[in-house]
Amino acid sequence: MQDLLFIEHIIPLLQHVLVFLGLAYLFTKTPVFTDLVNNTLSLPDKIVIYLVFSGFCILGTFLSEQSFESDSAIANTRAIGAVLGGLLGGPVVGFFVGLTGGVHRVLFMSSAADPIHYIDIACAVATTFEGVLAGFVHYYLSRRGRMEHLFSPKVVFIVTLVSVLGHMLIIFLFGLFFDEISKTWALIKEVAPPMLIANSAGAALIMYMIKEQKRACDTLRGSTTAWQIAEKTASIIFTRFNPETSKKITEIVQKETQVGAVAITDTKRLLAFTGLGDDHHIPGSLIVSEDTLEAINENKVIFKRDYQCRREASCGLGSVLIIPLKDGVYNQVIGTIRLYEPKNKLFRNINIKLGENIAELLSSRILAGRYERQRELRIEDQYKLLAAQVNPHFLYNALATISHITKKQPERARDLLHHLSDFFRKSLETSDDTTTLRSELEHVKSYLEIEKARFEERLQVHIDIPESLFEQVIPVFTLQPIVENAIKHGTSELLGSGIIKVSCTIDNSDMILTVEDNAGLYVKSPQNGIGLKIDDRIKIRYGQEYGVTISCEPEQWTQVNIRLPYNKE
Repeated sequence: MQDLLFIEHIIPLLQHVLVFLGLAYLFTKTPVFTDLVNNTLSLPDKIVIYLVFSGFCILGTFLSEQSFESDSAIANTRAIGAVLGGLLGGPVVGFFVGLTGGVHRVLFMSSAADPIHYIDIACAVATTFEGVLAGFVHYYLSRRGRMEHLFSPKVVFIVTLVSVLGHMLIIFLFGLFFDEISKTWALIKEVAPPMLIANSAGAALIMYMIKEQKRACDTLRGSTTAWQIAEKTASIIFTRFNPETSKKITEIVQKETQVGAVAITDTKRLLAFTGLGDDHHIPGSLIVSEDTLEAINENKVIFKRDYQCRREASCGLGSVLIIPLKDGVYNQVIGTIRLYEPKNKLFRNINIKLGENIAELLSSRILAGRYERQRELRIEDQYKLLAAQVNPHFLYNALATISHITKKQPERARDLLHHLSDFFRKSLETSDDTTTLRSELEHVKSYLEIEKARFEERLQVHIDIPESLFEQVIPVFTLQPIVENAIKHGTSELLGSGIIKVSCTIDNSDMILTVEDNAGLYVKSPQNGIGLKIDDRIKIRYGQEYGVTISCEPEQWTQVNIRLPYNKE
């Protein structure tokens, strides 16, 4: 008989659980659910939890099965709503969810013709007990920093099982008080087994669904957040962290992740802090956290659920994720990024994973910054080396020429000295490694005035460059060394007149500077001459599609083409 009663109740109750699962699934697809799993529980969030799970309690009473032992008793799934409301909302929410479900239970089973029975009161008290018990489990886990266990189906199953057992104990105590022990015991034997199974399994299944939907929301949000952080930090390139760049990064990360606070340190000091606790976490102060020092020294990720601030006892931060930041070149830890959550707020798994991704992103930024700085230094070195090679050679030739004509043509010598001083003055005024085409041509003309004095009628120069291109930006010492090479290794070897032509053409989005001589004496050499240095410097700055190409028709002509980006503006 008892087995038959169990089957009579368990099948309908499990059907009711399926209804709850469907409703819970629909709830997880609403924006309200997304807000609940992504933020700290605010008062509006708690009101939503109260309304949803009070509705589950009321529905559990409506979808009940009448007891065969008592007209005042029902087998129901009301505990699902009370337990989940308490676990997700805390003690206060759990109390009000259970109370609402209990009051509805009394009103549902009583009327003027059928007054309130002790079973009604017992069930109301028991339902309130279920909500409060689950709420205190929430409180206990939050105080212990283990709120992720709230989403464990195993934990939910156990809490619901204990709650329903407590429910039966309360009914038994009421029966004992009203001297209805035998009748109450028969009722408990009838409804307890199916209610224990249906409520425990149902609550666990619903929490499993919530957990999976939460994980999907977190993953989607985490991917979006990672892209947003990557996009907003793309312009911040650095070789090592400093207070300025660190502050920008903490502000971006804190805003995008919505964690309680974000901090960045080097190996000794706090560089930047944004969020809750910024009144006592002061940038520039020494690292006092042993966990941070351990993360730096052992190069490992550390997560502390029970974080205790050593700077301020009343600090509202309750958990912290500490992730080392590494220099990819030397594979050494150069600092940390720390993500904090306030007390009583769940540090979601997605925050942990997202924090690790952010650390990898910032480490790659450090590596990119180092390579960028190396590239800049290489460009500077190439410029300095080129200038060191060109200027002494040019100075020697210029002084030799001026010395030669000083006695015969003093006025001409004076003009040449002016050209020479202009040339070096412009070189010294160059604070960057780029200049305008106009300025570069002035260098070339100053150089050519001296060379014309040296070769006299044996050197002819034709410059054909539109004035509209004079403001184009090019690397310094791009044309002058090429023109010097054309004379030194080309036309100077001719018995007749040497002709140098300098021109410029536009090829779609490129600008091509051309230096041509009529000697045709170019010999390809593996040695890294001035032309190859200029080519290397251009490729480093603009890319492999740009640079210097040389073509030659022996004893006819040599042509050097310099391809550079063309700015239409």
